[in-house]
Amino acid sequence: MRCGLLGRTLAHSYSPAIHSRFGNYEYCLFEKEPEQLQAFLHSNEFDGLNVTTPYKTAVIPYLDELTPVAKAVGAVNTIFRRNGALVGHNTDFAGFQHMLKKSKLDPRGKKCLVLGSGGASKVVIRVLEGAGAQVVVISRSGENHYGNLSMHKDAAIIVNTTPVGMYPHVGVSPVDLDLFFQLEGVLDIIYNPARTALLLDASRRGILTMDGLWMLVCQAAEASTVMTGTPITEEKMVEVYGILRRQMKNIILIGMPGCGKTSVGQLVAAKTGHVFLDADAEIEKLAQKSIARILNEDGEDAFRKLESRVLSELGKQSGLVIATGGGCVTRPQNASYLHQNGVCFWLRRHIQKLSTEGRPLSVNLEAMWKLRQPMYAGFADVMIDNNGSPQVAADEIVAYWEEMT
Repeated sequence: MRCGLLGRTLAHSYSPAIHSRFGNYEYCLFEKEPEQLQAFLHSNEFDGLNVTTPYKTAVIPYLDELTPVAKAVGAVNTIFRRNGALVGHNTDFAGFQHMLKKSKLDPRGKKCLVLGSGGASKVVIRVLEGAGAQVVVISRSGENHYGNLSMHKDAAIIVNTTPVGMYPHVGVSPVDLDLFFQLEGVLDIIYNPARTALLLDASRRGILTMDGLWMLVCQAAEASTVMTGTPITEEKMVEVYGILRRQMKNIILIGMPGCGKTSVGQLVAAKTGHVFLDADAEIEKLAQKSIARILNEDGEDAFRKLESRVLSELGKQSGLVIATGGGCVTRPQNASYLHQNGVCFWLRRHIQKLSTEGRPLSVNLEAMWKLRQPMYAGFADVMIDNNGSPQVAADEIVAYWEEMT
């Protein structure tokens, strides 16, 4: 069985990782230019295909038939062969149905804003309308647009189907949530980063959020089923989702200088298969001089700006263990950089046990601890005691990590 993904730029696709766990079939990446579509689709190079941007509608003229779902949404993301004919299907519909169900949001009778008017938007609209929602589509132009959002400040649910906030252009949000006074939930079909600026903003307000990774896995499961004829169980979908979530998320270590972030982080990286990076070392690479020299020659403020720049770059990546500098918590914006794709573990160690060697800012640890303790608490998702063996702390982090999804 020869399956694969058809698109134009596919280097960052997670589809091979998903399909390799769904069945024993070949799954390749087919990067094609628009002028190559017809010849490729009429070739004998594949038995089943997934289709991604920008070809979800471009492939339709070259297909023999469409399933009812593909006709309804006007877009194809899966192609399979049936009795010699090429059939176009859309599994995003089922994927978003699964996402909405898992979110536990009930859209019946509620105003739901769908941001964007592309192919993904059409899928989301169909699912929400089928669930009894009052759907309003927000686009750049038309009756409802970003300039008159105040007309819809009573929205209960927002679903983002635009690429705003997607890797690598992270840190931007399509809307300001200050406007919406009775918002219950925010869904974003983006899955990289795991928490877009939109989702981070909603989370800070105590609003239910969900990213698009579960939708990605569920739509891939249906695609695998129609291409191979072998159903994918819910149990298998949950398993693959958990594996992907752990692989993609970063493990962030925060805490006082000398609390053991580097030694624990290296042990965690070895056990999880993540790549270990020390934020201070990355700062030194960027500045091409030591932390001590940066502080002496440029001052602490300049150092903190460099630190934020480095954390913004590291935070948007995936599959890392990041040991941060002890003072990263002094700049609130670093919390968003670290949380967009990561979980923050606060390593706590008694002040008497903190190492101060080679740490120019560790002069008055008592005063530093008093100032920073609430900051660490504000950044942290999990607190880990590191007063004993670094291996014990690393094992505790890994155990939490393996159970978190």
